[in-house]
Amino acid sequence: MDLYRLTERAMAMDDRAWARHANPWSVFSRFAILPLFALAVWSRVWIGWGAAVPVLAVLVFTFVNPRLFAPVAGAPRGWAGKGTAGERLWLDRRTRPVPERHVAICHVLAGLGGVGMAVLLFGLWHLDPGVTLAGLVLSMGSKAWFVDRMVWLHEDMIRTGPQDSA
Repeated sequence: MDLYRLTERAMAMDDRAWARHANPWSVFSRFAILPLFALAVWSRVWIGWGAAVPVLAVLVFTFVNPRLFAPVAGAPRGWAGKGTAGERLWLDRRTRPVPERHVAICHVLAGLGGVGMAVLLFGLWHLDPGVTLAGLVLSMGSKAWFVDRMVWLHEDMIRTGPQDSA
């Protein structure tokens, strides 16, 4: 099972959602999701079960975010738009192969993001600020690096096509 595709399906991403998600406001506002999630979970210390409300709000925002902003017309421009376009190319890699030099690092970055999420959840469960912060840094850092790699992938695919030239 392709975990990337599973995530896309869970988020119900269609062509319209992807066009809206290419908007830089959508991409950059998503970087606030994990810190907001951590704060929402941590709020259980102050508001008990009332923390379910901000946690739910963050989860809802995560789902609606790719649909909130106006779609971007034309070819992707800028880091956010090219990163989103590259992510779509990455998701289609089974039918439109991507340059081999991108495959291993993309899997490593996704794996690091997963490890970061596990560390984050462990830190939140135990209310350990250092572990929570380490999880946030690892998750968000690997995601930013993944998006940057998607920009590179997009530019490679536009310039040379799927075959590896190096």
